[in-house]
Amino acid sequence: MHDPRLTPARPEIAAKYLEGKVKAERYVSGEEFCVCEAIAPLWERPAAGAMMLTQALKGERVTIYDRNDEGFAWGQLASDGYVGWIPDAALAKPTAAPTHKVTALRTFAFPGPSIKLPPVETLTTGARVTVIREDSAFAITSDGWYLPRHHLRSLDAVEQDFVAVAERFIGTPYLWGGKSSLGIDCSGLVQVSLAAAGTGCPRDSDMQEGGLGRALSPAEMTKLQRGDLIFWKGHVAIVRDADSIVHANANHMATVVENTQEAIARIKAVSSEVTAIKRL
Repeated sequence: MHDPRLTPARPEIAAKYLEGKVKAERYVSGEEFCVCEAIAPLWERPAAGAMMLTQALKGERVTIYDRNDEGFAWGQLASDGYVGWIPDAALAKPTAAPTHKVTALRTFAFPGPSIKLPPVETLTTGARVTVIREDSAFAITSDGWYLPRHHLRSLDAVEQDFVAVAERFIGTPYLWGGKSSLGIDCSGLVQVSLAAAGTGCPRDSDMQEGGLGRALSPAEMTKLQRGDLIFWKGHVAIVRDADSIVHANANHMATVVENTQEAIARIKAVSSEVTAIKRL
């Protein structure tokens, strides 16, 4: 059984690499593009009013398999394999490979070497850019943007504590499908934070529960450690310490720190028991 979230296949078209594995009227190799906007939505259907599945950040690669006449492209993200519809206007042909990533919660891109100029764009944690040279406090990108140099690090740089990355998002509004400091959901917070620490991570909480770490035994669950992940049906939280978690949730409509036992009781009362606790 192929997970449709990760399988670029529809009855009329599918990725060439799936030929012989799924049924479709035709199979195409696809074409690689990069996301040229700061944040691009990935929708369930080719309509602006469709449910947003996730987001792609500037510099991400996308393999496009299909387009329609209404400005939508259908493809698969290279970062986590998610499949959906993305605005065609958010895509460009790749030129130079990214060299750096944004590590600040947010940063401004200026049109010249002065912070007094009106910014041309706002980039968020995880966005990728190509730096062609540095000039004093700025890194100049292939787009001609001037970014504060200390808001960037090389692509291979990793954070030592992914929980500390998640804590930077405290106060960020909750957004279904979001994965930026302008709006983020529970699994997006986990994915973005782990990615900053150099750990690949699936997009959705059920995928994370199935694919990350090892399940704790009942005895171990009484001694939670920083970085453990607590899962409920449709939700995930990150353990900060013995008594608290950080998570993006629709109850608070924000990323918050919450007492662990109080959160477990609250979520049990409205939706779900804890389904697993995983240790990375």
